[in-house]
This record gives sequence, C-alpha cells and structure tokens, in this order.
Amino acid sequence: MKTILIALVRGYQKWISPLFPPSCRFQPTCSNYMIQAIERFGVKGVLMGIARILRCHPGTKAGPDPLPDHFSLKRNEESKLDDRK
Repeated sequence: MKTILIALVRGYQKWISPLFPPSCRFQPTCSNYMIQAIERFGVKGVLMGIARILRCHPGTKAGPDPLPDHFSLKRNEESKLDDRK
C-alpha cells in the first residue's frame, strides 16, 4: 500500500507539479513531506500530508516544517520555536 501511495505522489511531482509555479511555503515541500510521512507512518502519513497541504496558504508563516518523530496533524513544534527567534 505504501508503494502505491508514494507512486501517486511521485506521479504528481513528475507530471502535475511542473505545470504550476513553485508555491509551497514550507521546507521540505508538501509532496516530499507526504512521502516521508507515508514511509514513516504508513496510511496515517497521508492524513499528515493532507493536514500539511491545508496549512500551506498565504496566512501561514513560511519556513522549515520537518516531519515530527510521532504522528501529529499539527505543525512540528520544533519549527515553531525556530520561527520565534
């Protein structure tokens, strides 16, 4: 199942993403974040990726948002601390 989900994201990266200008506000990009989340958390990683995509809008502070060590639908707390500096 992980392989299929990752293949779908890679297909998006190769065929759909190049049609649009770069717009992700976070590092790593939302699609790379989803791949990392699926590799680490399986199907639950898809939920993390969707939550990340929903956070990616002009009202959100841009910057690093690495994958957390545990399952969470919120922005990584470490990156919030880095933003305050």
